[in-house]
Amino acid sequence: MFPKIGLALGSGGARGFAHLGVLKVLEEEGIPISYIAGSSIGALVAALYASGLGLDRLYKLAKSFRRNDFIDLTIPKMGLISGKRITEFIRLLTKGKQIEELAIPVAIVATDLKTGKKVVFRQGEVARAVRASISIPGIFVPAEIDGRLLVDGGVVDRVPVSVVREMGADMVIAVDVSPLNVNGEITSIFDVILQSLDILQDEIVSHRRLSSDVMIRPRLEHYSSRAFTHVEEIIAAGEQEAKKDLAKIRQAIEKWKEHLR
Repeated sequence: MFPKIGLALGSGGARGFAHLGVLKVLEEEGIPISYIAGSSIGALVAALYASGLGLDRLYKLAKSFRRNDFIDLTIPKMGLISGKRITEFIRLLTKGKQIEELAIPVAIVATDLKTGKKVVFRQGEVARAVRASISIPGIFVPAEIDGRLLVDGGVVDRVPVSVVREMGADMVIAVDVSPLNVNGEITSIFDVILQSLDILQDEIVSHRRLSSDVMIRPRLEHYSSRAFTHVEEIIAAGEQEAKKDLAKIRQAIEKWKEHLR
């Protein structure tokens, strides 16, 4: 008997491809996932995975990903990128599904720009919710849903442990893919905004206890959150760290079982 295991996938831009490596190891080891909550890139990975795209296909998509393919520049008012192109891409991959239709229950985290409150989507169109969750402030035009202006979920909840626990998880595995890269080059407005966001989120997490049962932190500090150039290495880092933490995961499962006896 297994506990209901929830997976909290954190924000981190390009480093979020490490989530795929973690998912692969969990699949190979037969560790069932009952719920997934994701912020930003974590929300994108969660939605694509739960929509039924196999990891083989997701690996191929990740390795062929080119940021410029999804940039649709607009006249700067509330953001540089309109986000229509990435929304259509997500809609195509998820076949226009609603969140409640996904094979695994998923929660997608965004931030209400006006109130500063966390917004959690568990219903509605996958593509629209993910588009909101990945809307990096200053880069993407905020997503407007139900009269709210929504931006990146990582602004308020980088690794949404509490969200997946509220979904009903008995045990939570969290994946934090956003260590601060202090050696990266900063040469563009994208670099300035993303590095600033990384600093903000790092400060928030350092002051907030993440109450997961197992925290997986792939060694990604040498990779940029904004450069999609070392995808295979990033995925491999996710696999490597997940394998290191398998003993902790099994120990947490056994601990849960002991409480039932």
